[in-house]
Amino acid sequence: MPARSVIFRLLAAAPLCVMSACASNAASQADVGALRAEVQALRETQARLTERLQRLEAHDAVEKARTSGAPARATPADASASGDGLGTTPELAVVKLKPRNEPAPKLPTAVPVVEPDTEQMEMFISAVPEGAAAASGGEAATVVASRDDDADAKDPDVLDAEYDKAVSLLRTGNVEGGVERLRRFAEENPRHPRADNALYFSGLGLIGLSEFKDAARTFERLIKTYPAGDAMLDSMLRLAECRMRLNQAADAKALYTRVVTQFPGTAAATQAEQRLAALPQ
Repeated sequence: MPARSVIFRLLAAAPLCVMSACASNAASQADVGALRAEVQALRETQARLTERLQRLEAHDAVEKARTSGAPARATPADASASGDGLGTTPELAVVKLKPRNEPAPKLPTAVPVVEPDTEQMEMFISAVPEGAAAASGGEAATVVASRDDDADAKDPDVLDAEYDKAVSLLRTGNVEGGVERLRRFAEENPRHPRADNALYFSGLGLIGLSEFKDAARTFERLIKTYPAGDAMLDSMLRLAECRMRLNQAADAKALYTRVVTQFPGTAAATQAEQRLAALPQ
C-alpha cells in the first residue's frame, strides 16, 4: 500500500513538472527573441552612425582643401588616377566605405488609407475603351521592362566602385572631379541606394568650391527627390548654410525652424537650434 501511494503521488506531480518545464522553455525563447531584437537595433544604429561619420569626414576634407588654398582643379596626376589621362598612377590611400543596408525611415501615416468603392471602380474601368486600356498597358509594360533591363545591365559592384571613387576624389583634393562624377552617378542611377548620398556629397563639394547657388539647387533636389533618405536632414542644414552665404537669412531661419519643429530630438535639430540662436534677431 505505501508503494502504491507513492506511485500515485508521483503520477499526480508529473503534469506539474511538465507545465513548469514548458513555462521555463517559453520564457527562455522570449528572452532570446528580445536579445535578437536588441542586437538588430544596435546594428541599425551603428550603420546610421557610420554613414553620418563618413559625411562629416568628407565635409572636413572639403573644408580643409578650401581653407588651405589647395587647388580644386583637376591636375594631370588626378586625371591619371581617374583614368582620364596618361601617366603614373599616384599611390593613394584605399578607403572602403561600408554599404548602407539600413531600411528607409518610416513615413508618417497619420492620414488613414481609404479603399475606393468597388462599384465606382467597376464603373470607371468599364467606361475606358478596351483599345485605349490595352495600349496604355502595353506602353507601361514597355517602360517597366526597359527600366528593368537597364537595372539588370549594371553590375552593383561596379556601381559601388564608381561611387567610392567619386567620394575619394573629394577627400584627396580633386573636388571638381569628385563633384562631376557624383552628379553623373546620381543622374544615371536615381534608384541606387546611394543616389541621395551622391547628391549630398556633390553639394558639399560645391560649397567647397564656393558655388553656393549650385549647391543650394543640389540640396533642394535631394530634399524633394529623397524625403525619406538618411541624408535629408543634413541636406536641410547645408541648404540653410547656402542661404546664409547668399544673404538669404530669412530663408535660412525658416529652414532651421522647420528642422527643429518637424524633427525634434535629432542631432540635426540640436544643430539647428544652436544656429538659430546665433542668427541676428
